[in-house]
Amino acid sequence: MKYYTMLPREMNEYPTPSMPVNTESREAYEKWAEEARAKLSDLLGIGKMRYCDPEPQLLSCEQLDGYRREKWLLQTEKDIWMPLYLLIPDGIQPGEKRPLVLCPHGHSGTKDATSGTVSFPEMEQNIAVHFYDYGRQAVKRGFVAVCPDARGHGERRETDMQGDEARQRLSCSCAWLNHMAIPLGRCVAGMWAWDLMRLTDWAITLPFVDRDRVACIGLSGGGLQTLYFTALDTRVRYAAVSGYFYGFRESLLEMHNCSCNYVPHLWEYFDVGELGALIAPRPMTIETGDMDPLNGKSGLANVIPYVEQVKKVFALYGREDDLCHDIFHGPHKWHGQASMDRLEKYIKA
Repeated sequence: MKYYTMLPREMNEYPTPSMPVNTESREAYEKWAEEARAKLSDLLGIGKMRYCDPEPQLLSCEQLDGYRREKWLLQTEKDIWMPLYLLIPDGIQPGEKRPLVLCPHGHSGTKDATSGTVSFPEMEQNIAVHFYDYGRQAVKRGFVAVCPDARGHGERRETDMQGDEARQRLSCSCAWLNHMAIPLGRCVAGMWAWDLMRLTDWAITLPFVDRDRVACIGLSGGGLQTLYFTALDTRVRYAAVSGYFYGFRESLLEMHNCSCNYVPHLWEYFDVGELGALIAPRPMTIETGDMDPLNGKSGLANVIPYVEQVKKVFALYGREDDLCHDIFHGPHKWHGQASMDRLEKYIKA
């Protein structure tokens, strides 16, 4: 049987972003950033979502080695609930406020992975292979860390993936959600960004959290969430994006990825460099494994030019050192060395 594909034609017609970052001057960049942030918000469907009372509910509390793990339930839209772990370090004094680190997870991970909660053997292996417990790493360094389940994952899986088999517990409902969301003017990436915004609204009201020292760190799909959320929400003062910074054509068009990566009309306006530029000049670390297959067929050549694009914005402000590209030898995983050290440098101080 012979098959006929549409992709070669679509690849040849892949658009040049119509809103490229403007680095002619600070004024030009800031005007571009205002317009680009509004366009990105529109593409993600943020305006389709509505505020509601978060109605936070404390479900459980457990004292662990050096920190307390609380499980909470939070409403991010009417009747849309987000379960999360709040990790609180021991030793917080009355009146003291600690920095807040949001720790969104990626695929084959949940709040259990980022919080280091071993709920079943496959999750234990997942944490070990991907060095996935960066929420637990953060609380061990004295930060307040919050580890939510993203829509379609963990306790938020839809009916297509609900169940207790390992295949189901490590899988997600991204495709199901995006199919339902796109006709309504929404998308998974936008809903994830919205949820992190509403999570931040609640977390910065906690008496031991410093609302002026907020960070977001994430691997893979957690890097996706960190990238979009931080691009939109300027309350985030530091971001670490791991395993999710590469040219979209090679890594998302030529190489099919999870449905959560696909935002209607995004590529007509932006590539990954523009999203990173919306974070600048706030301190940022980008982690890239030199053996990560998601980098695309060109490998680092599909990563470095986009990092250089972001670096031009930092240069406008004389803050080149506030952008770190940590290229490490290895596969798709959280590296954490530069990311966590710089978290302390920029957020704990």
